[in-house]
Amino acid sequence: MGEITFLNPEFFWLFLLVPLAIIWLFWKKNQQTATLKISSLQGFSGAESLAAKLKPYLSVLRILALCSLIIALARPRTVDISNQTKTTKGIDIVMAVDVSGSMLAKDLKPNRMEALKRVASDFVMERPNDRIGLVLYAAEAYTKTPVTSDKAVILEAIKSIKYDNVLQDGTGIGMGLATAVNRLKDSKAKSKVIILLTDGVNNAGFIEPETASDIAKQYGIKVYTIGIGTNGMAQFPYAVAPNGQFLFRNMKVEIDEQLMKSIARKTDGTYFRATSNSKLAEIYKEINKLETTEIEELKFYDYDEKYRPFVLLAGLLVLIEIGLRNTVYRSFI
Repeated sequence: MGEITFLNPEFFWLFLLVPLAIIWLFWKKNQQTATLKISSLQGFSGAESLAAKLKPYLSVLRILALCSLIIALARPRTVDISNQTKTTKGIDIVMAVDVSGSMLAKDLKPNRMEALKRVASDFVMERPNDRIGLVLYAAEAYTKTPVTSDKAVILEAIKSIKYDNVLQDGTGIGMGLATAVNRLKDSKAKSKVIILLTDGVNNAGFIEPETASDIAKQYGIKVYTIGIGTNGMAQFPYAVAPNGQFLFRNMKVEIDEQLMKSIARKTDGTYFRATSNSKLAEIYKEINKLETTEIEELKFYDYDEKYRPFVLLAGLLVLIEIGLRNTVYRSFI
């Protein structure tokens, strides 16, 4: 049962009349009661009956009936609210993620790839009304997951991202962007967005990043670019030890920021630089705010009127009073 509300709470002001009604009823009772003045009551000594004792309280029934009517006039009711949401402007988003060996660098904790996976998963959870896809690229690119509204599939795909030499090592930014564009070019969504993340310089692939960004612009696709990596030096993997573990050494962090800025500017997007875990999280939150989905919320109100019991109670109290006055107390002075 929902919380009780009142449609006409202004009727509660009528409770100010209740004290006046009490005064008037007792005044009227005293005016209508017959009195007999005698010099002594000794001849009338005796126990007063219960009915006689209760007679003055008949007026209480009328007061309670008045209170019940006031509550009924205020229209108490409960309401059951059900919500239905409808996405009026959906957004299709493809995350193009660099999975080259340099994503194992340890300038973000525990490394760039694991930091990205955590932040990207949070981003997906905050986009319940949009379709999201995932493209992975190194020297080549492929679609890990096409755009889908099934968030469980996307989250599992992000969780499974790892460096496994499936793709030839290198950084083919143009390949990753072109593959992401290919996933969105036929989309009917009102807004199409690519989040392109890299930690290096374009040095592989047969599609130039400028060409891919021109195609994205042609299809009305906005590209947010993210350069991931600290400023200066970072621990990069350079070889694999006999036990299968990566060996790391300090190397200079190089990101083609001019290229990333150019892609973002050409497609009306924005370039971000993630130099730490917290900065990466802030970037995805900022993109989340920039790309808002318009939602139409419909609310259905089911009212259950509660005034009827108070009307019936008032009527019952009045009938009881009238019945007692015309039966039990009819012969009372």
